[in-house]
Amino acid sequence: MQSSFVCINGKILNAEQAAIAIDNRTFRYGIGLFETILAVNNEVQQLPAHWSRLQQGLQILSFKTPSFFNEKSLLEAIQSLLSKNKHNQHARVRIQFFANAGGILETQHTTCNYLMETYTIDSSICELNENGLVIGIHSLYKKEIDPLSPYKINGRICYAMAAQEAKEKKWNDALILNSHENIIESSISNVFWVKNKEIFTPPLSEGCIAGIMRAHWIAVLNNKGIPVIEMPLNKELLLQADEVFLTNSIRKIRWVYAIENKQYENEFILKNLLHGI
Repeated sequence: MQSSFVCINGKILNAEQAAIAIDNRTFRYGIGLFETILAVNNEVQQLPAHWSRLQQGLQILSFKTPSFFNEKSLLEAIQSLLSKNKHNQHARVRIQFFANAGGILETQHTTCNYLMETYTIDSSICELNENGLVIGIHSLYKKEIDPLSPYKINGRICYAMAAQEAKEKKWNDALILNSHENIIESSISNVFWVKNKEIFTPPLSEGCIAGIMRAHWIAVLNNKGIPVIEMPLNKELLLQADEVFLTNSIRKIRWVYAIENKQYENEFILKNLLHGI
């Protein structure tokens, strides 16, 4: 269920009252970024990690946040909005940071704004999927590798177009390529693969999002004495893998059953990662 109320710069409003100026620079030019956070029973998950990534992204965009904005005030705003919307069990929190009004060369107003929404989600989303995903590879729109690649920046059309192709072809998700034709992530998740009981994931230098759950699972595996090898992923390696799984902050982990004509197992995931969900 979508928000009945939203939060703009710490102030809760009826969702129908929310509006931005027609010359808003984020609407016009795509200058902005967002974070998506899981909340369970009003407890915000992984907030310090989200806060750290958020601060890095805002700095790269030269966005200055309002003077009252800090990790504590963000937590209070999230919990207040969850309560106002009665989203008190499992919820997805989306926080959009957007620029002020002005032309593309008007940079004097660098203080950004934020819009927060909450949505209820089914608790099963946070559990390991019983049936593996069937996914494809989106090859038309590719993601450029640049300093903004690790962050959830507005205007990355490759994600929307990959998701659209997945919907049209009845896939559960679609993988995205970078400008070097390597697979880096899906439309909503980071990607890992397993080969001969070794586990791999593309490095951030390939252009993938610096996923919160990506870092979480790397830490979980390292603590178990299972190093994660970071290396570029091409289609040939993917189709030779024994297992493939996707991770993000809301769904945590999803195992992949099939890509094209290749079918995968989930033995490694069940043995080594199930307890960490």
